[in-house]
Amino acid sequence: MDRNGDDTRDPRPLRGEPLGLDLLNTVWVDSGGRHDLLAERSGLSLWLAEHGFDDRVPATPAVREALLAARDAIAAHVADPDSPRAAAALNAVLAGGALRRSLRPDGPATTIAVDDPATLPGWAAAEDYLRLLSRDAARVRHCAGPGCVLHFYDTSKRGDRRWCSMAGCGNRAKAARHYARTKKGEATG
Repeated sequence: MDRNGDDTRDPRPLRGEPLGLDLLNTVWVDSGGRHDLLAERSGLSLWLAEHGFDDRVPATPAVREALLAARDAIAAHVADPDSPRAAAALNAVLAGGALRRSLRPDGPATTIAVDDPATLPGWAAAEDYLRLLSRDAARVRHCAGPGCVLHFYDTSKRGDRRWCSMAGCGNRAKAARHYARTKKGEATG
């Protein structure tokens, strides 16, 4: 618990993905149903702090709405990358900011400039998603686990990762295959 009595542990089953996909993963499904980390102010505060935005933007309704707009735009594009509507939604989020390059005494620097400070975290997530697409769009994946809604960027050497995690969905898939083989063996034996 933090000093305000909020539980500061991130309850999500998958964390640590690149920013754009981590924003998508603020929604997850488990045996308790569907969860949304951003539904409560404490979850919004946690997400902002995890990504270093808490010192730049407060956990306000305006920040939450901007993050939800970015999350919806990224989700729509992941679901249908060829959709002009999805591209327009993503471009609408990106229209409110830009990367600014400069030369400082310690070398080149890139900063984010946004029209409205409340949009900073959502804009950064959308920009990060574009970076993933330009690196290798085919590696942006939806978990193959039945009912799983999580996404990841496949960094495996062969590019064949299927699960959000081997400990979760991957293990359940292996257990299901084992159970099916066992049942089949019993039926033929």
